[in-house]
Amino acid sequence: MTLRSFLILMAAGGSAALLLGAFGFQYLGDMPPCKMCYWQRYPHGAAIGIGALALFLSGSALPYLGALAPLSTSAIGAFHAGVEQGWWEGPSTCTSGPVTGLTPEQLMEQIMAAPLVRCDEIPWEMFGLSMAGWNAVISLGLALVWFAAARHSR
Repeated sequence: MTLRSFLILMAAGGSAALLLGAFGFQYLGDMPPCKMCYWQRYPHGAAIGIGALALFLSGSALPYLGALAPLSTSAIGAFHAGVEQGWWEGPSTCTSGPVTGLTPEQLMEQIMAAPLVRCDEIPWEMFGLSMAGWNAVISLGLALVWFAAARHSR
């Protein structure tokens, strides 16, 4: 195994581990994610896919593209952590598509059954960092691993 392949596996594997942790908190820890928590998950999924491609295709373009995924989720995580700390405001509204095929009673029942998860509340923290804060820090490290993989692609 080349150093490039090892680094790609580490970076994509790190994203997979963070996603598994998020799912663990959601399903085992009974902590449903907020809107910004979901936003932080998508780039990790992209990093895993890019990693799979980069293992089979040579060059530095895919590792550089792979680095964008954890950089973007790190930025979202840092923004989310700032919202949790009250440093700035987060999204004020959520959007939804048109509602069709439901009676007013069914719609009200669906709304009342949905969990309310606020982006400005910290459901878990360790050493003073929330999940969003840890995602920001660890993802920044994963981006550095992707950059190292790109450097070793030459």
